[in-house]
Amino acid sequence: MWTTIPAQAASDANSADLLNFSPMGATRVQAVFDEPELSSDGGTLLIREAAELNGVIDMMVSRILDERSRQHVKHSIKELLSQRVTQICHGYEDTNDCDTLNKDTAFKMAVGRHPDAEDLASQPTMTRLENSIGRRDLLRLFNGFVEHFLDSYEKAPEIICIDMDPTPNRIYGAQQLGLFNSHYDEHCLMPFHVYDGITGRLIATVVRPGKTPAKEEILGLLRRIVRPIRKRFPKTTIVFRADSHHAKPEVIDWLEDNDVRYVIGLSTNNILKKNMADIVEKAAAIQKRDWTTFRRFHSFHYAAGTWRHERRVIARVEATTWGVDTRFVVTDLSAGAKYLYETVYCGRARAELMIKEHKCFLKSSRTSCHTAEANQFRLFVHSAAYVVMHGLRETVLRGTELASATFDSIRLRLLKTAARVEAGKTFVRFHMPASSPAAAVFVKTAAVSRAARGT
Repeated sequence: MWTTIPAQAASDANSADLLNFSPMGATRVQAVFDEPELSSDGGTLLIREAAELNGVIDMMVSRILDERSRQHVKHSIKELLSQRVTQICHGYEDTNDCDTLNKDTAFKMAVGRHPDAEDLASQPTMTRLENSIGRRDLLRLFNGFVEHFLDSYEKAPEIICIDMDPTPNRIYGAQQLGLFNSHYDEHCLMPFHVYDGITGRLIATVVRPGKTPAKEEILGLLRRIVRPIRKRFPKTTIVFRADSHHAKPEVIDWLEDNDVRYVIGLSTNNILKKNMADIVEKAAAIQKRDWTTFRRFHSFHYAAGTWRHERRVIARVEATTWGVDTRFVVTDLSAGAKYLYETVYCGRARAELMIKEHKCFLKSSRTSCHTAEANQFRLFVHSAAYVVMHGLRETVLRGTELASATFDSIRLRLLKTAARVEAGKTFVRFHMPASSPAAAVFVKTAAVSRAARGT
């Protein structure tokens, strides 16, 4: 519905603030930024409810030791984390964005402040928080994320599939742990990302140097993850999936000694090639004869010189017009070779999508602090944003067309909803477009929230 602005009201606007666009005939088209109660991020309501339901921010608060002087504190740790996580979910990943959004009424509501209350934290306050977190806090936070992952199950699952993968984060300064990686041809960090490959839930993220992981790093992380899983769910089958960088003899030995099943990529060598020579030759001949892609799977037992015994190896041979490609996987599972490779091992590609959402859509690659501790805390904050967004998709969006949408699509279609905030003494009301396609999700979220509160 069009609203005609009275001439007097139009003349009251500061002409210096008016933005003039291409006219429509004789009609002027202008814009002015003068609506303090209007926000482009009405979806903060959804993020606020999702964060309250899964409790990830409360978990982080409980594990951070706040040593600030009480009489000088204007922003609690929970408010700071809520503000930062909500901004990340909405696409504002830089702490500099705090200076622009700390007056936004929608973000004030997201952290539990009344629209008329004091402004939220500025960039310097948020940066001080990042640099105040010590190693003991970080260790407690790591354990907290693992415990929070386990708490997400209502009952013991049959299988937990640990998908572990390092991913490069480019650096452009003198960040601690930053190294030049010749494979990526750049200076980077390579943090570990660990997810449950079945549910897509985050287990942990760890900042580490920009190089191939060593056996000590892999084993140290596995111990800290497997131990609490075994304690909470002793009968749950644990499966470990990873690429060939993780196929260290000591790692495989540890997995077997601790009853963790595994499917791990295996680097090619001359002995493995010799075992597959006949099949490779046959695959190339069939492809040349039929001029079509030919794929074959094979299973055999093999023992590297550093292994303590023979292990089962799955081979996949694929002949195309580009040549013959052979890949190997080592496993202790007994299913068929085709199923183990195509379904089980290749299923870890889903973890790449999880990393993409964490790293690209939530911008967790912004590890631009100087110290490793500050970058680890920043990675944890982005991980909390992942948990909130994944929880929103897993609960409220289940059964909708956005149930399998990326975080980017969820942000554009749900979170970026214009809202005019009306605040009274006993209420705060968000007025949103009557034609908004997000209305049904807001209705469902409100119902889920009422059910959780028992009202």
